[in-house]
Amino acid sequence: MYPFLVHFHSGFRWILLVTLIWAIIRVASKLSGNHSFTDKDKKMPLFAFISCHIQLLVGLILYFISPKVVFSAEAMKNASSRFFLVEHTTTMLLAIIIISVGYIMAKKVAPEKKAFSRIFWAYLIGLILILAGIPWPFMGYGTGWS
Repeated sequence: MYPFLVHFHSGFRWILLVTLIWAIIRVASKLSGNHSFTDKDKKMPLFAFISCHIQLLVGLILYFISPKVVFSAEAMKNASSRFFLVEHTTTMLLAIIIISVGYIMAKKVAPEKKAFSRIFWAYLIGLILILAGIPWPFMGYGTGWS
């Protein structure tokens, strides 16, 4: 089960990144001018929102079953252990919180331009945090491109 979850979590990041970038582009195109916040405009941000939460659920399961996450004082001395125990988890949780708050607040505001702006900024900040927190192969944490 562990190998499947690792591959799913690693592969699903690409779906998450694509939906997040696509949502940012769609919302950015609506920032200028007077566009209404229709159901069609809500779909791509919703897909990105759902993708973030699927990734979060799989990541939380991996957090507790992965041999890369070591709960000990020694883990803080090892860069790879510290990354998966603290840095990756904290960065991703913060990104998902920002994305979630931005999406929920956008649904509650009256002027449509504010809704587009809130989603745009929340998703952009979330995307930057996610890109910063991904264990890219060149970072040396023992992960590949899979």
